[in-house]
This record gives sequence, structure tokens and C-alpha cells, in this order.
Amino acid sequence: MAQRKIIHVDCDCFYAAVEMRDDPSLRDVPLAVGGEGGRGVVTTCNYRARAFGVRSAMPGSEARRLCPGLVTVPPDMGRYRAVSQQVMAILREMTDLVEPLSLDEAFLDVTDVDAFKGSATLMARHLRERVSREVGITISAGVAPNKFLAKIASDWRKPDGLFVITPPEVADFVRELPVEKLFGVGQVTAARLHALGVKTCGDMQALGADVLIEKFGKQGYRLFEMAHGRDNRPVVVSRVAKSVSVERTFSQDLPDRSACDTVMPALVADLNLRLSRKGQHKPIHKLFVKIRYSDFSTHTLERVRESVTEPALVDFQPLLEELMPKDRPVRLLGVGVRFRNDDAPVTQLRLFD
Repeated sequence: MAQRKIIHVDCDCFYAAVEMRDDPSLRDVPLAVGGEGGRGVVTTCNYRARAFGVRSAMPGSEARRLCPGLVTVPPDMGRYRAVSQQVMAILREMTDLVEPLSLDEAFLDVTDVDAFKGSATLMARHLRERVSREVGITISAGVAPNKFLAKIASDWRKPDGLFVITPPEVADFVRELPVEKLFGVGQVTAARLHALGVKTCGDMQALGADVLIEKFGKQGYRLFEMAHGRDNRPVVVSRVAKSVSVERTFSQDLPDRSACDTVMPALVADLNLRLSRKGQHKPIHKLFVKIRYSDFSTHTLERVRESVTEPALVDFQPLLEELMPKDRPVRLLGVGVRFRNDDAPVTQLRLFD
């Protein structure tokens, strides 16, 4: 069995990053998303606010006490979900083996990906550059032989960092790793480990599995495995690809339809490149065009085109013309296909149900 190559990506202060991207006046101030009013709680904050001790889940009143100049904005979950979808779409262009953990982080299994000479490090670097360029936020990435270590690695050089743990480096890396870095080890478990003289994974290795199991039950064995850097969990894909698309968010809005027309050929070419890697055996059911205007309103138009096997620019132009009847500044433009699901069960509907 091939040695796994796992990438964990984590968007840096995600909600705050989206707010700072969309409102440049927020980039140089301590910022919290949420925490407004008397009972509000901070959802997340930028690194300027964290320097004052502001943290997520902190009452807004305490955050303002720690940071008198704190600027707060209300959460906009619809906007954050849309940005998350952009990030996840970029990740899925690298591999279908993507396991989202939340809106702002995911695991990728790139073991069998041939791009970038099979180098997971180069893949992670490429993903970070694309997200920065096309989405306008930064992500930190960790590369390692398993999920446990990849997640630790992504946090190692935050924000906007990349850290790699190669298989030969695992033993030395985990030996000095503080137990607080292990998943599931909070203040209570850490205090119990410290009472046993255990402060690092190396100490835990020396203590042995039997003692850990005696003291912590089933969790003890899991701690012992993590202390050796072992984790056999696979990346779990929870969605079946029903479509393939590409989209671009522009640093400066496209002013009109004519500008959109100039971008479309590159989008269609990128779409067909992705289809050649992923969708060549899936029958196309629909084509669609997606537009997000400068006011963040988003519109999608799709049409059934089952005769199309390799979409061309001419197939998408009528959709763009219908979707954009007049000139408006465009922030995002995308094209895509939806696949026909030949495996879906055919059922007879009852007339009176």
C-alpha cells in the first residue's frame, strides 16, 4: 500500500478574512465578527485583535475590555458559505478525495495525484497561491503522512503558512510535541497527563500503552497511537460529484458584458481541462453560467444540453447573454456542467399522494 500523502488546509481567521477582503478599511484595525451588543459572543477575530487577547467564543463585552478599539461586524453566513464553496471547488480540482470539516477547513488525500510530479508540498503551495489569487483570502496548509499530523502541521506556521512533515521526520517531530497539541487533549486531560510526569509525546511513549489505558480507558490507546504519530483514518468523501465548474473572482470588477466575453474563452478552456481529468465518463445533462455582481447578488442560469460532450464557448454564450441582459460590474464569473445521474432509481409516483 502506497504511503499516504495528506494535505490539511485551514482558512486564516476565515469570517474576518472575508470581511477584510470586502472592506479594505477593516484591514488595519482589530476586528471581531460577532460580539455586538450586550450579550453578543465573538465568532472569530483577526490577528490584530488576537494580539490583545480577543478569542472566539468570548463575550463581546470582555473583548471590548481587552481591546477598547475593537471593531465588530455582524456575521454574514450566506457570504461566508459562498466563499467556502469557492475554496472547496479549487481543492476539488486537485482531487475528488476532499473531506470538509467545516466551512473553512478540509483534508485532501493526494496520494494518487500525478500533478506537480506527485509532490504534495508543491500541490499545497499551488492551492495556497490559487486561493489567494482567485478568492482573495489566505489559507495555511499542512502536509503529512496522515490526517492527525497534517492538521497539526497546518497550524504550525499560521497565518498564511505551509509546514511539511515527511515520513522520515515523523518520529523526531512527535517526540518533542507537547501533549496539548493532540486532538482531544484539553485542559483537564493535559493536567492529568502532567500529574503523571507526561508533558510531551516522548514522555507518553515512555509511559507505555498499558498505563495510559489503565488511566484513560479507550482514550489511552488513542493517545498512545498519536504519541507515535500513527493515524490510519482515511479521508472520507461525503459528496458525489454532480457537477464540474470553474469560476474566477476578479480583483477589479469587470465593467461590462464585453469584458466578460473576453474572459469566457479561458474559463471554458479551464472547464474542459478539468472535465478531461474527472468527468470524461459522466454524461452531461446541463450547462450553466454563474455571475456575481459588484453588489454581491449572485445569479445562475442553466439549460439542458445533453447532446454536448465537450462544451465550447458557443454553448455558453447564449446563457451569458440571457443572464446578463445589460451591462453591470461583475465580481465573479463561472461556467460549469451538471451530470446526468443514470444510477438514480426510477420510481412510479402515485397519482393521489
